[in-house]
Amino acid sequence: MAADRDRFSTATRIRALGEQAAARVYRAQNRRLRRPPRRSRLTGRAAVLALVVCSLIVALAYPLRQYVQQRAEVDDLRRQTEEERRRVEELRDEKARWQDPSYVEQQARERLSFLRPGETGFILPQERADEEDDGRRTSGAPAARPWYETLWERVDGADRTQ
Repeated sequence: MAADRDRFSTATRIRALGEQAAARVYRAQNRRLRRPPRRSRLTGRAAVLALVVCSLIVALAYPLRQYVQQRAEVDDLRRQTEEERRRVEELRDEKARWQDPSYVEQQARERLSFLRPGETGFILPQERADEEDDGRRTSGAPAARPWYETLWERVDGADRTQ
């Protein structure tokens, strides 16, 4: 063994160790440079699954939109129905009031300036600032004079030449 040690000098041993170290470094660098390509996270199954999910979303988008739109229409129709029911109730109440003779008399007195036999009615003159020259009213206020005067004025106005 001593002979084997003599055969290899120190310089030879150092050179051999250096070559081994260089070979290790070279292999490590090659491994780093030649890394196996990273596998993509998107596999074939994942791609097919993504395609199926997208297809389902596209296929369900239109029916879902129609459903939401129809629900909104149904809500609107229910609201309109409720409003119409309230309006019908109001009209029924008004019809019932008109069946009452005292209400009819009250309306005739207020709207038509009717009087009961033996009563004397007075009509006070008012300024006509809210009327134009041709007799049409410009404001939305109701006439403060009896209906028959308004009627007669319109009949007279129809005879006038324009």
